[in-house]
Amino acid sequence: MFPISPERPSDAAQIENLLDLTFGSGRTAKTVYRLREGVAPIKALSFSVRQGSRLLGSIRYWPISIGEGAAPAVMLGPVAVHPDFQGQGIGRALIRHSLYAATRQGHKLCMLVGDKAYYEPFGFIAAAERGLEMPGWVELERFQIMELVPGALDGVSGMIGKPKVPRSRKTAA
Repeated sequence: MFPISPERPSDAAQIENLLDLTFGSGRTAKTVYRLREGVAPIKALSFSVRQGSRLLGSIRYWPISIGEGAAPAVMLGPVAVHPDFQGQGIGRALIRHSLYAATRQGHKLCMLVGDKAYYEPFGFIAAAERGLEMPGWVELERFQIMELVPGALDGVSGMIGKPKVPRSRKTAA
């Protein structure tokens, strides 16, 4: 097995190249990329797999909010594995490792857009069936959610959006 390490700032260009190789340069036209625009990935949930200086796999998470109540959640993705190394368990290992890290860090909900058959064994379920919506077009069978904490979805519904930035308090003069 290949070791999983925290993503390094110097990995950024290699990750972009890996994502283009894995998903194509048109990947940025997808709805999930609108949720990522102007938002930094969560550093503590960004991991990579390397063999020497070669990047074999990468996973990132992004902060999001859900519905009118702005329930905080994380969005998994993208997870990418170099085509020469696909099918060796690198992607599944990155997902397991990062979901465990997300849970330990106190995150309660994880959303993604991805292949149902691939993500269902991790515990992801249809998000639209739970009253969640995406702000743009998405194949509903690929739109999924997972409770990292049992009951975290109770009372949560509505539109997925960028994280809500807390308003700064003004002190009275």
